[in-house]
Amino acid sequence: MTLTNKSLPGSEDIFRAKLPNGITVLARSNFNSPSVSVNGYLPVGAIFENNEKLGLADFVSTSLMRGTQTRTFDKIYNELESVGASIGFDSGVHNTSFGGRSLVEDLPLLLSLLSESLRTPTFPVNEIEKLRAQLLTGLAIRAQDTSDMAALIFNQKLFAKHPYGRPGDGFVETIQSITREDLEKFHRLHFGPQGVVVSIVGAVEPKKAVEEVSRVLGDWLVEGREKEPAIPPVKPIEETVKQHHAIVGKSQSDLVIGVVGPRRKDPEYMAASLGNSVLGQFGMMGRIGDVVREKSGLAYYAYSSLSAGIGPGSWEVNAGVNPKNLQKAIGLIEKELRRFVKRGVTKDELADSQANYVGRLPLSMESNSGVSGALINIERYDLGLDYYQRYEGLVQAVTREEALETARKYIDPDRLVIATAGP
Repeated sequence: MTLTNKSLPGSEDIFRAKLPNGITVLARSNFNSPSVSVNGYLPVGAIFENNEKLGLADFVSTSLMRGTQTRTFDKIYNELESVGASIGFDSGVHNTSFGGRSLVEDLPLLLSLLSESLRTPTFPVNEIEKLRAQLLTGLAIRAQDTSDMAALIFNQKLFAKHPYGRPGDGFVETIQSITREDLEKFHRLHFGPQGVVVSIVGAVEPKKAVEEVSRVLGDWLVEGREKEPAIPPVKPIEETVKQHHAIVGKSQSDLVIGVVGPRRKDPEYMAASLGNSVLGQFGMMGRIGDVVREKSGLAYYAYSSLSAGIGPGSWEVNAGVNPKNLQKAIGLIEKELRRFVKRGVTKDELADSQANYVGRLPLSMESNSGVSGALINIERYDLGLDYYQRYEGLVQAVTREEALETARKYIDPDRLVIATAGP
C-alpha cells in the first residue's frame, strides 16, 4: 500500500465533463503560474487513408492553420505571436493531436483559433502548394537519413500489410497525388466533435475552462461521419527477417532490431516497460548501451524502446554504428536479447528502475503541459482518474518473475525483424 501523493493529479482535483455533442473536457487548476496549457486529440488519423494517398491525414493536420473562413495564415500567426501564445497540430495512425499554451487571459483567443482550425479550414491553394513543397523536401531528407530509413523498413517488415506498417508522412508519389479536394473531403468525412478530448491545465478554475471550451466548440455538430475501421490483427513473424537499405556515401549505418510489443492497456505493459528500462534505457542506456557502446565501443548510440498505443506497438533496439561494425553490433544485440529472455532482470536492476519510475513522475508533473499531457493519457487509454495516485503501487507490484515472463512472451530471438540502412 502506498501513500497518496497529493501533488499528483487525481480524482479529487481533475474535473471531467462531457459536452452534449460528445466532446470530453478534462481540467485541473494550477495558480502557481499565470499560464495555461491546452492539449487534446480527435479520433482521426492515417487509419482512414488508402495506399494511393498515404500521408493524407498528416497533410490535413498540417494544413489546418494555413487559413480559415475568417482568418488568413498570416493573421492566425500574427495573433498568436502578439500575445506569445502557440498552437500546433500533429497526426498519427488513430488520432490528430493538438497542443497550445498561452497566458490565462489569452485562453479565449487560443481556444477560438483552435476551434476555427478544427472546424473551418479553407485549404488555400497557395498555402497548400507551399506545404506540399515542404513535405516533399522532408521526404527527400528522409531518403538520405540512415536512422529514418532503418525505422521505415523496420515498420514495413514488422507490420507487413497492416496500417501500422505504413509511413505517416507518405511517399513522394502519394504526396504529389493528393489534391486540395482530397484534403477537403478528408476533413469533411472525418472531422467532428464525437470523441474529441480537450485537456486544460493552469491558472483557471476547471468549470470556467469547460465553459470556454463549450463557448467555442459546444455548437459543433457533424452528421454521418465515417467510423474508424477496426485494427486488423498483426501477422506474427515466423522467422528472423533481415533487410538492408543502401544509401550511398554515408559514414554511419543505423539499425533497428525488434518485435511486436504490447498495447498500452495490456495488463503486462508495466512489466514490459520496466523490463525495457533495464534492457536499454536506465543509466547509460541499460544493458544494450553497456555492452554495445560502453564495453565494445561499437556504437555512437544504442538503446531499446517500447512504443505502445491503442493497438500493438514495437519493442525494439536502435543503434548507430560505423558501417564496418554493423554485423558485429547486430550479433552483440542478438546475444543480449537471448540473455535477457533466459535470465530476466536482477533484483537490483528491477529495484533501480522502479525507484527511477517513481522518482521521476513528480518531475514530469511540474509543468502545466506535463499535467495536461498526463490527463490526455488517462482519457485515451481509460486508465482511471486516480491512475497517477495508484502509479507507485503499480510500479512496485511488478516482480522479477513477471518481467521475465513478459520478456519471453514478446521477445523471441529466433523471430526478429532486423532493418539496417547505410552504405
